[in-house]
Amino acid sequence: MVLWGLIGAIVAAMAYVRLAPIDPERWHLPVEMAEDADLAGGAVRVIPAEEGTLQAVDELMRGLPRTRVLAGSVDAGHVTYVTRSAVFGFPDMTTVELRGNDIRMFGRLRFGASDLGVNRKRLEGVIAALE
Repeated sequence: MVLWGLIGAIVAAMAYVRLAPIDPERWHLPVEMAEDADLAGGAVRVIPAEEGTLQAVDELMRGLPRTRVLAGSVDAGHVTYVTRSAVFGFPDMTTVELRGNDIRMFGRLRFGASDLGVNRKRLEGVIAALE
């Protein structure tokens, strides 16, 4: 009986992770950090903005597996994406913003305390693809 209860709790938690709504007003915010940073639950990267860089970043982000736009647009200079992990569907949010002569990118997790460097790797992969 305990085993079935445990299985039920795991299934319910997995369903919540996949089905819980994501509020754009909570996640689609300005990127306030102006320097590269590695955080327990995410990462920030700042790169120089040239003509077309934001469009290129947008195309690369949209091309990532299991990634969709949550809010914003290139025309607005501010886009937030949701990327889900392959197995459990954990959502990570990545906000990309044109700020002055820089593009600020902030990738962070929604659930948990550590992303195990996944957001840092995603941001650095996008930056490497730009070069």
